Amino acid sequence: MEKKAPSGIAGSREKGGFADMENAATVCIGVVAPLTGRLAPLGEPLSFVLRKLAPHLTGFRNGDRSFRVRVAVRDSRSEAQAARQAVRELAQDEQAAMVLTMAGTQVLPAVTDTCEQLGVPCVSTTFPWQAYGYARCGNAFGSFRWTYHFAWGLDDIANAFADVWEQLPAQPTVGSLWNDGLQGRLLRDEHIGFVAAASRRGHHVIDPGAYAEPATDFTPHLNHMREDGVDVVTSAATATDLALFHRQARASGLRPRLITCSRWLTYPHTEVAQSRQVHDELADTRVATLVYWTPAHPHRSSLDGTSCAQLADAYEQTTGKPWLQPLGLAHALVEVAHHTLTTASDPTDRAAIARALQQTRVETIVGTLDFTAGPTPNIALIPLAGGQWHPTAHGPRLAVVANSRTPHVPVTADLVPAY
Repeated sequence: MEKKAPSGIAGSREKGGFADMENAATVCIGVVAPLTGRLAPLGEPLSFVLRKLAPHLTGFRNGDRSFRVRVAVRDSRSEAQAARQAVRELAQDEQAAMVLTMAGTQVLPAVTDTCEQLGVPCVSTTFPWQAYGYARCGNAFGSFRWTYHFAWGLDDIANAFADVWEQLPAQPTVGSLWNDGLQGRLLRDEHIGFVAAASRRGHHVIDPGAYAEPATDFTPHLNHMREDGVDVVTSAATATDLALFHRQARASGLRPRLITCSRWLTYPHTEVAQSRQVHDELADTRVATLVYWTPAHPHRSSLDGTSCAQLADAYEQTTGKPWLQPLGLAHALVEVAHHTLTTASDPTDRAAIARALQQTRVETIVGTLDFTAGPTPNIALIPLAGGQWHPTAHGPRLAVVANSRTPHVPVTADLVPAY
């Protein structure tokens, strides 16, 4: 029995479907993914999504016209220079109509800047929109013609963490553990960053100074935190650096009631760190983190109707690995690409695709992505919940513990302080 294709996908034998696909023009979707290198854990969900959605990416209809689709993937190797080369190959050799990418505070800007230079529409995701703007033009509110990004803001992270802090019995004294890179500098920003949003909530964040990654010694930070009576630590550290901090904190007598950490700790530490010592160190720490996608989110794919729970289950069954939050973002990237190509005035023309992206508002597996309502014309926002990693016999489990900004996402556990 022939299956009926979802709307917009070439799958029927009527006009605009398979009947005229033989003479249809081909549109190439380029993908730059970290298949190797330190960002590879984020490349795995994107690779899985491309395989899963392959049957839906053979072609599409735009009005009464049919188009073939070819997906070309290039490895960024988790390096900025390799990412730039990948874009040039996709734009020039593959004639990609648009490029999709995710992951890396250095790699992602390299991809998007190269797309902007070459006039290739690009959709990206995975880190705060302020960092996206600053990394590219030194202005969080900078706008671009060809490149679009969906994510959350540093202020959203602060508010999600404040929701978690405020569940503690008494207002905490918060100490920061931020690096000397772009993310750390922006988190400190008094106007648009984490500190500004936390201050508006009545929280004073103590900053003992920046550290270089990878960290080797947090003794100066620990001394500062003890002097100021810090009992909650907030960070954007790698799992390895956070494990080092936690180990040295215990040895020094500092016992924070809670650690909140974004960036790499939005993923299970067992998936992003190879060291058994890191796993053991963080196993019972109960790190709280931001939540942008889980199997419990009530959204469905605009391409095939897959629910969040079904996507997570398929990933685990296929890969044997736990679901990761970027899985939803990867799926949404493809949904945005498909929607754009089916609504552009000419899906073979890059300028027409860019214009369609600017007007895109689409329901996806991560919720509504609206590029017409973001803080800049190039940004669509994703709301955040507060989460916490709870230890289980099968490894860390991400629980939703605060949902004031995402009431559609159920709270699945109570916050459990580390001490």
